[in-house]
Amino acid sequence: MKNLIMKELRLAMQPPALLFLALSALILIPSYPGYIVFFYTCLGIFFICMLGRENKDIYYTMLLPVPKRSVVGARFFTVVLLELAQLAIAAPFAAIRGEVAGEIPLMGMDANAAFFGFSFVMFGIFNLVFLTGYYKDTNKVGVPFLWGCVATGVFIVVAEAAAYAVPFVRDTLNVNTPENLAAQLATLAVGVAVYALLTLAAYKKSVKSFELLDL
Repeated sequence: MKNLIMKELRLAMQPPALLFLALSALILIPSYPGYIVFFYTCLGIFFICMLGRENKDIYYTMLLPVPKRSVVGARFFTVVLLELAQLAIAAPFAAIRGEVAGEIPLMGMDANAAFFGFSFVMFGIFNLVFLTGYYKDTNKVGVPFLWGCVATGVFIVVAEAAAYAVPFVRDTLNVNTPENLAAQLATLAVGVAVYALLTLAAYKKSVKSFELLDL
């Protein structure tokens, strides 16, 4: 597995996926939808899979004496690494935004702990929809990504609308006051748990599909 992970990081990783990590700084823009920042990483994951198809990455990997389960596991490791890196890089920018925004009106959810909890859920949904579809047929990348975009797009719309329409989200999770910190941290913890469960489910389903795939 270690060698497959190194192969992923050295050969499969694409420059745009790393470049998109720098776009975490866009969170500093008060009226910029924060969830879109994280969607760039979803786009980077798509590029890895798409260019891997063009470069015959799966065929090359399957020529190696490794089980299919490990091939899927190495790709999932890369995906999770990118997603966690995006969240980690974005966190300091979110903190700076909270300090400098002041009374500037913000669009949608503010970049606080609850926002990161929702972002974890968004990544989990993308992994479940896109990666499970991708491993049904690794030659077809566009359609699974389209469905992944639809799923994450629906989530973004609902999450942003909740910041205005749902009283608990609007008055507790989207208000940066000390008394609301516990609820926001709890939302973050729930988001991390949901992300872990959705990604694990995506991994198990992807392994089953890929083991049945005749390359």
